[in-house]
Amino acid sequence: MEANLTNLIFFNSRDELLRIDISKIVYFEADGNYTDIIMVNKLRAAVCMNLGEMERALAAQIGDEAKRFMRIGKRFIINMRYVYQINVLKQQLVLSDYDHFAFQVNISKDALRKMKDLMLITKV
Repeated sequence: MEANLTNLIFFNSRDELLRIDISKIVYFEADGNYTDIIMVNKLRAAVCMNLGEMERALAAQIGDEAKRFMRIGKRFIINMRYVYQINVLKQQLVLSDYDHFAFQVNISKDALRKMKDLMLITKV
């Protein structure tokens, strides 16, 4: 099924064009001046921008749909629709579609507490 153009984000460099359906993005992970994009099918793409630039690119290209993503700590932007489990004591966040994939990422206790509290308040 073809993605609606409003659900697509584009990353263009001199040698490459990435065209990604935002509903298929599980999370973004900082890697120095690069950001890794992790997809539901476990594909991973790297783009030459830091996480702050990625936040701005999401807001500029997809507008209100960028609200589905949340910055967690210094290393991650996650798709809130895939949050399965927050374990503050183990410092683990599990992102899953309940069917095909489960990604486990390590995040600080403080960042997970804030995320947990925010999710309970907003019922994302």
